[in-house]
Amino acid sequence: MSAFRTSHRRRTGSRRTTAGLLSLLAALSTAVLALPGSATAAPHTPTRHDVTAAAPTTAAGKGGVTHPRLDWLGSTVRAHEGGKAGNTPAPSLVAQTPGMDVSGYQGNVNWQAAWNNGGKFAYVKATESTTYTNPYFAQQYNGSYNVGMIRGAYHFATPNTSSGRTQADYFVNHGGGWSNDGKTLPPMLDIEYNPYGATCYGLSQSAMSQWIADFSNEVHARTGRYPTIYTTTDWWTTCTGNNPNFGANPLFIARYASSPGAMPASWGYQTIWQYADSGTYPGDQDYFNGALDRLQAFAH
Repeated sequence: MSAFRTSHRRRTGSRRTTAGLLSLLAALSTAVLALPGSATAAPHTPTRHDVTAAAPTTAAGKGGVTHPRLDWLGSTVRAHEGGKAGNTPAPSLVAQTPGMDVSGYQGNVNWQAAWNNGGKFAYVKATESTTYTNPYFAQQYNGSYNVGMIRGAYHFATPNTSSGRTQADYFVNHGGGWSNDGKTLPPMLDIEYNPYGATCYGLSQSAMSQWIADFSNEVHARTGRYPTIYTTTDWWTTCTGNNPNFGANPLFIARYASSPGAMPASWGYQTIWQYADSGTYPGDQDYFNGALDRLQAFAH
């Protein structure tokens, strides 16, 4: 009986040790998966992920902004609204001028090739929050200009990290200006789904509307131009209550479909349409809603 009890205790102890190890391994796996950038991290699901090929970030992690190199114009749209990759829009009765938008993700862009393929304009990411500047901004902003394109700069907004006025100042101070040279597009605000958490950044519809107004007014005060607003109809409706008071701002609408679809309440038409997130040009594929002479007039 004594031998049986000893043997039983050894087997029981062995099972308990094994169970303990399995429990420890499971806990470690859960902890690893919960780290930023893991499969269970914040719901950021861009469509052209390859982190090893992406541009290096600066000031990573400051103010809750942990992956700004992956936050480009429309980086959150497909995950929330779907759409066909490389979408080809239906023919328009109005002349459309082709262009693109790029960010640090693209690195050094071959602008001559983009120009040779018919690209006439480019929006370039300059900043995000108040902690990130695109390390490739000079190559992209000046390079597009040097081949003959009309170009402009945009800011990726994070309304939960600082005020609209603060981010507008950071943007203008780091490349988001405007000059009446006929080749510079108005500064632009990229306001879309939060890549780090709650869709509307934890702001009420009225607070979000005020944040956008503060950003817009400060950019206007600093540059003389109201910024273009990049958004989607769904996000604008959800997060501003479809606010109708931004008609002074040109609209850059995102919709990966055969047409731009219904406009947000502030606008009767789009100035620029992002119709695909891949295609002929580097970055996203865009159409200015008019012929080249209208695009040139828009730049003045």
